[in-house]
Amino acid sequence: MPATLPALTDVEHSVRQLGLGVDPSELHGALCGWLAGGGAQTPDWLAQVLADDAMLPVVADSALDRLRRASASQLEDRSFGFELLLPDADASLTRRSGAVFDWCRGFLGGFGLAAGQAPSLSEESNEALVDIARLAAATAQDEGDEEDEEALIEIEEFIRVAVLLLHGDCVLAAQHRRGLN
Repeated sequence: MPATLPALTDVEHSVRQLGLGVDPSELHGALCGWLAGGGAQTPDWLAQVLADDAMLPVVADSALDRLRRASASQLEDRSFGFELLLPDADASLTRRSGAVFDWCRGFLGGFGLAAGQAPSLSEESNEALVDIARLAAATAQDEGDEEDEEALIEIEEFIRVAVLLLHGDCVLAAQHRRGLN
């Protein structure tokens, strides 16, 4: 069973304490992009993900450290227990859809930093990356109905699967190749 992500409010508190210019969902997206692209799981992940060498390493057992450990565990989990750090279902559609698109923007940045300009991706992963980029360019839904709620749930599920696919191409396939050599 994969580790559980820390509460959004705990990550939000840590982000504010550090004075970071990202929201918790975008930061989680960046971390997951970093990990899915093959970035190292080290205490200085925050400096790597934010491309800020002045950033201090994450404190052990802090909310941000738990976020890294849980995210890495979920990406490696074979039962597809990967989750996005997003506002709860009782938050407004505007807040939730905005957080999903922020998550995607963060993911693209982290993935690009870790995987480089031309990662070796399957055709499906390339398509998934293009789709995540389209979502990253979207804007939050102001109002919506039940159909919009269902669409957002489907988008979240697509992102989960796309991230696992990209992680599989960039990390798991590389591990498998190293194991064969």
